[in-house]
Amino acid sequence: MRDCLNAAVYTAKRSAIREFSALAKATPGCVSLTLGEPDFDTPLPVRDAAWDALCSHETHYIENNGARALRERIAAYEHDKNGMDYTADEVIVTAGATEALFVALFGILNPGDEVIIPTPAFVLYEEIVKLCRGVPVFLDTAPDGFQIDAARLSALVTPRTKAILLNSPNNPTGCVYDAESLAAVQSIAAERPLFVICDDVYRQLFYGTEYHSFAEFRALRDRLLLVQSFSKPYAMTGWRMGYLLADAPVKERLELLHQFMVVSTPAPFQRAAIAALEYDPAPLVETYRRRRAYVLSRLDGMGLDYPEPLGAFYAFPSIRRFGLEDREFCTRLIREGGLAVTPGACFGGPGHIRLSYCYGDAELKEGLDRLERFLEKLKQEHGNAN
Repeated sequence: MRDCLNAAVYTAKRSAIREFSALAKATPGCVSLTLGEPDFDTPLPVRDAAWDALCSHETHYIENNGARALRERIAAYEHDKNGMDYTADEVIVTAGATEALFVALFGILNPGDEVIIPTPAFVLYEEIVKLCRGVPVFLDTAPDGFQIDAARLSALVTPRTKAILLNSPNNPTGCVYDAESLAAVQSIAAERPLFVICDDVYRQLFYGTEYHSFAEFRALRDRLLLVQSFSKPYAMTGWRMGYLLADAPVKERLELLHQFMVVSTPAPFQRAAIAALEYDPAPLVETYRRRRAYVLSRLDGMGLDYPEPLGAFYAFPSIRRFGLEDREFCTRLIREGGLAVTPGACFGGPGHIRLSYCYGDAELKEGLDRLERFLEKLKQEHGNAN
């Protein structure tokens, strides 16, 4: 019966992030800097709110789109913090950002519709698009400093283009789209009936001076789909809580998909999510900022080139000069160097590795020490690669 499954499942690929994390776990003594998961525990006020909800017997069905109090708090937060004008009735509380992306893409795609994905990009985008019977179309941003070039973007647009998917700050590069990149997308979106999906889950983890999301183009709100998550800024990866914001007529259709996928997110977590939005994650952000500075200084010392990560908690150095394909590099790094990172090709960025710095100081130091020793070994093998 295996051959009788939905045809879409046969092309789906397992996450390479998990693949290399598993290889690290199977390698005794290996240090892993693969996962984008905060090493902090969920803040106590958030955990206490969930406990209070449980003690108050809030364990029954709630509204499909999330508790009214939470949706009102999300709308107020997005208005006060980010200048968004969504109402509580334009919010769907989802099982993490992943479900929000799945609802958005399944809801807008017909078979054969195309989704432009600037790369490097999070590994799930391509797979979700294909599972929704869409066609991923990749825009390589590497030649343009990991920004979006208007001409390159325009050349990929066809009558089948249904959406452009933006992730800024970006996973895996940490880059943030500048004004020119956002304007390039705006000029395309304003002229055609297509959607722009803004995956802004790393928005709060920004280390620059002035951040802008494409979602700020409010004149295009009827085609904007804004995805957010509680996982990264509040160290809530295991809670699986996120949300999707959409213009009311679009949201009214998308909420049906959410209803049939998960019914609703867990009732006790509604109060926890409200508490999270009232919690200031600034101390966590400052810790990431400090770790970022340390990691970049170490990469500089190793002579590795990388795009400047202005957000998230990843570095994306190039390893091209060592003469190894990045999967081979990462496999050897685990087996010979005792360190796990993720190949850039998994994100559509070959010749790079993704290194996560949401780990403790001791792990980062040991991991980077091992990377440095491995690079010295490669230099000797390749006659001091330049």
